Amino acid sequence: MQMVKYLRLMFCVGVLALPFVCTAAEGIQVVANASVQVKELPVASLRAIFSMRVRNWPNGDPVRVFVLPDRHDLHTSFSKKILRIYPYVLRDTWDRMVFTGTGQAPIEVANADELMQLVAETPGAIGYVNKEIPSNETIRILQIR
Repeated sequence: MQMVKYLRLMFCVGVLALPFVCTAAEGIQVVANASVQVKELPVASLRAIFSMRVRNWPNGDPVRVFVLPDRHDLHTSFSKKILRIYPYVLRDTWDRMVFTGTGQAPIEVANADELMQLVAETPGAIGYVNKEIPSNETIRILQIR
């Protein structure tokens, strides 16, 4: 009987928390260095960039991908909600590319502030943040379709 009450309680907590989990992904923005000519990307292209399969922008400039650590909540939300891929699948893809010598992993940074700073300073850079920021002379917000 206690187990049934516990399960009901956990179900209710999960249902009540669902709107907060769903709205967290809506606040995620994909940001790029202002040198990037692209203004919008389809999800498939974004997934290819963050999977390190696309190495150059359409104009030929190299793509520099910045990510947060695998266990970071923002990285998990970005992977699942925006890219629609589990973080461990991304990690497996990166590790396989590094191990076989066919590619390299993205540059991992400690926090979102460092990610923003590096994207702003690095030509061709792309990353993600969970706060509303306006485009400026160093950062471009990419629309995802």
